[in-house]
Amino acid sequence: MLYELLKLLHVVAIIVWVGGMFFIHFYLRPALGQLDLPTRLKFMHQVLGRFFKTVIFASITTLVTGYWMIGRVARASSEANIPFAMPLSWTIMAVLGTIMVLIFFHIRFAIFKRFTLATFAQDWDAAAKSMQTIRTWVSINLLIGVVTVLVALSGGI
Repeated sequence: MLYELLKLLHVVAIIVWVGGMFFIHFYLRPALGQLDLPTRLKFMHQVLGRFFKTVIFASITTLVTGYWMIGRVARASSEANIPFAMPLSWTIMAVLGTIMVLIFFHIRFAIFKRFTLATFAQDWDAAAKSMQTIRTWVSINLLIGVVTVLVALSGGI
């Protein structure tokens, strides 16, 4: 029962995180293109600030539940005197998930911080540059997230 609950939390956290990146990247951001730069950047600051608070929770939940599920299977194998060999798909998901969290933390605690400072200072050129950097890293994380989901769907979970 605990394993199933962990798996549910894991999948929901991934849906929120990857789905949120997809929505913002492909729908929200392009729709804001008709707004003037200061308005667009202030709006994105508000949206990303809220979204990143959720992603902090989702990313940590994803890591904790993922590693916990691996640990539970390894422990059960050990208790049954069966050697534990982690499937390649699990290894790929764990590595990619960890990379995604590290990228997100860089986005949130370095780039978004610069974006915040530039936005509050009304330095729109610096804010736009930071926003472009955020967009680039979110694109990378979104691609990694989609690959991770494809690995999971190919028999990884």
